[in-house]
Amino acid sequence: MPTSDPVPQDVLGPLTRAAHFLVLTVDPGGEDDVRDLLGDLAGLVRALGFGRPEDGLSCVAGVGSAAWDRLFDGPRPAELHPFVELTGPRHHAVATPGDLLFHIRATGQDLCFGLAAQIMRRLRGSVTVRDEVQGFSYYDFRDLLGFVDGTENPTGPVADAAALVGAEDQDFAGGSYVIVQKYVHDLDGWNALSVEAQEQIIGRTKLTNVELDAPGSHLDLTTITEPDGTERKILRDNMPFGSPGQGEFGTYFIGYAKTPEVTEEMLRNMFLGREPSSHDRILDFSTAVTGTLFYAPTADFLDDPPPAPEAAGAEAASDSTPTVSGPVPVPVTVPADASLGIGDLKRSAPS
Repeated sequence: MPTSDPVPQDVLGPLTRAAHFLVLTVDPGGEDDVRDLLGDLAGLVRALGFGRPEDGLSCVAGVGSAAWDRLFDGPRPAELHPFVELTGPRHHAVATPGDLLFHIRATGQDLCFGLAAQIMRRLRGSVTVRDEVQGFSYYDFRDLLGFVDGTENPTGPVADAAALVGAEDQDFAGGSYVIVQKYVHDLDGWNALSVEAQEQIIGRTKLTNVELDAPGSHLDLTTITEPDGTERKILRDNMPFGSPGQGEFGTYFIGYAKTPEVTEEMLRNMFLGREPSSHDRILDFSTAVTGTLFYAPTADFLDDPPPAPEAAGAEAASDSTPTVSGPVPVPVTVPADASLGIGDLKRSAPS
């Protein structure tokens, strides 16, 4: 339960050389096993990471909207809702199933793998794996498109303010909303572009990572500002992944924020456009194949959670209707005949 000084999970941890992402759904009857695992998660991290503290093993667990009321009685995070699917004139941000997220990080992939294996040993038979990705650091923290990723991540108190829920939802202060998407790249099409064309799409120079004045670029569309000019930030921990033998190359996007509104506005700009751009041109070469929203509770919450719904009393057990605070966003669709307005940039080969 919340305390006067909540202790966040390791949301604000530094970028690492390796990561393991698990997205699961809870099978009927598996709720007790999930609750038990979440309560033991911090102990598993300590046990596996004890011999190599310098490798910084950590894990952030998130819970999806559909699972929250199956796992916990009482109030729920004010802005926890299903991922908002977006259908633009050319590209689609899909919504995919996900009740649990485990974001595992360390310097060594072996520690990430070992913790993921322990989590699945405990949960096998109680959950279904919906997605599993092993991420890695690529050169000097570049994505597989060749650009440095994460340059604008906030640090220090700014990171706290951007990523962690505050007094606006006191019961869940110290937690964080996290959106994940798995993007698969058309590297043949991307690499057929000139470096200058790639830089205009991204909004940065490729070699030196210097910001460009490039209206409609990825950087431009994902920069969100208040009316007074204050920039609203999120905390990204994106990781490349892939299988050269299978021809798969991608980026696993993961963004933490105190409110999902900020990340959702970024995604609307990317997929639906913001005048004068119809969409983010990086999407002509990067396809979103998953999309899920979670709330990552505090470490205190996981150590001492509310009772399970069936243990909350007969009155609560008789009410099977989940309680959602505030309106739930609905999918947004733009007519297919809307103007694209992207100039002459086109894929050189179909994905």
